[in-house]
Amino acid sequence: MVKFNTLLVRGGKPDDNNTGAVNVPIYNSSTFRYPKLGTDVRWDYERSGNPTRDAVENVCAELENGDRGFAFSSGMAAIHAALSLFKPGDHIIIGDNIYGGTFRLVNDFLKPRGIEFSEVDTQDVQAVEAAFQKNTKAVYFETVTNPLLKVSSVKQLAEVAHRHHAMVIVDNTFLTPYLQRPLDLGADLVLHSATKYLGGHSDFTAGIIVTKTKELSDQVYTLQNSIGAVLAPQEANLLRRGIQTLNIRMDRHIQNAQKIIDYLLSNPKVGKVYYPTVDKSSEDYQIITDEANGAGGVLSFELQDGLDAAKFVNSLKLIILAVSLGAAESLVEVPAFMSHFEIPKPQRLEMGIKDELIRLSVGLEDADDLIADLDQAFAKI
Repeated sequence: MVKFNTLLVRGGKPDDNNTGAVNVPIYNSSTFRYPKLGTDVRWDYERSGNPTRDAVENVCAELENGDRGFAFSSGMAAIHAALSLFKPGDHIIIGDNIYGGTFRLVNDFLKPRGIEFSEVDTQDVQAVEAAFQKNTKAVYFETVTNPLLKVSSVKQLAEVAHRHHAMVIVDNTFLTPYLQRPLDLGADLVLHSATKYLGGHSDFTAGIIVTKTKELSDQVYTLQNSIGAVLAPQEANLLRRGIQTLNIRMDRHIQNAQKIIDYLLSNPKVGKVYYPTVDKSSEDYQIITDEANGAGGVLSFELQDGLDAAKFVNSLKLIILAVSLGAAESLVEVPAFMSHFEIPKPQRLEMGIKDELIRLSVGLEDADDLIADLDQAFAKI
């Protein structure tokens, strides 16, 4: 078995042509020929399967040590498919600080259709244990929450969930399989917004699911094929290409993030910095060092009370004001007014998302240039 970094570059490639091409071709075909009626063919229709998409699905399964991978047209499409495993009357324990799009899907779409949810702080294992009901079918959480970067233990939650015969579904977008492989830690299904670090270049949207068992793979494939939100061949190729440099990019993201954290911690206009390794006495630090190989390239920080977050981000010249994360370029946003705007303000504040909170996705630029840009923006508030 080759090592992880080799899999990034060489994994998942089918030997399905005689040209000698080192990369998988982009198969722009919506349908595939049957040699004759009744033939058992590998591909028949693009929604059901495509060789280019198969290649990236295969490498994702290999990277996660899973049974099978599935590529969707967006991260939300992958989350929708994962939560479509459940039926009215089922109960799911879900993290109380989840991505705004997931919050909207749960509250505006799934709850009205009869699926029950309990929002729990998944870092509090006792609270999760107390939330189980007779009809609880799964625990769903983000390994690192957005935007406060709280870390939940996959090991501990998997032990509790499996004791109650419930599934464990993990959104591991922030860490990627380069830093953590949740299936190895006990999860049953891991998903990613591949728009972010896996793709890495802000040029397409995609979602990935990797399953641990064949039984679960068969269920997810049925949903993928039935719902139909599959990743197109061109985007599948871009994702495959992005994955090949994941290790190099993540190392640089983390290196740059640490330099910026050091700068922010010494800045008197910053009230607090959120990143799992900042406080070495914290539970975040204990979990991330035990279950992952790094904390990723996203950090958040609060301005001191009375300072204007809007004026700060509008003063940045190099760092781009935009939603999303995990790209080559550095992106900044104010969650209360952007990514988490759909969450009612009282609930946002209860979650700890203040108007002064700023999230920074640290890119691949020179760290000194990023710090200089932050410095000139701080000078204007």
